[in-house]
Amino acid sequence: MDKKKDWRRWFGYQWLVDNMMYFLFLAALAIVYIYNGHYADKVSRDISRTTMELKDLEYEYKTVKGDILLRSKESEVVKAVAPLGLSPLAEPPIRIVSTDSIPLSNREQ
Repeated sequence: MDKKKDWRRWFGYQWLVDNMMYFLFLAALAIVYIYNGHYADKVSRDISRTTMELKDLEYEYKTVKGDILLRSKESEVVKAVAPLGLSPLAEPPIRIVSTDSIPLSNREQ
C-alpha cells in the first residue's frame, strides 16, 4: 500500500497546481504545432496553384508568340491587306535628293 500512496503523492492536487504553468505551456505548444501544420498545407497548396497558373501562362505566351510570328510574315501580311486594296511595291522606292547647297545647320526654320 505504500507504493499506491507514493504515486498519489507525486500526482496529487498540489502537484497539479504547482505544474499548471508547465501544462499550459505544453497546451500552447501543441496549438502552435497544429497551426503550423495547417499553415504549411495552405502554403503548399498556394505554391502548387501558382505553379499551375505559371505553366498555363507560359503555354499561352508561347501560343500567342507563335501566332504573332506567323501573322507578321510578309506573305501573311500581304494576304491580310489584300481586301483593302493594298499590294507590295513592284519597284524600289524613289530616293529624293535635295539640290540645295545650304547646309542643314545654317537653314532658317
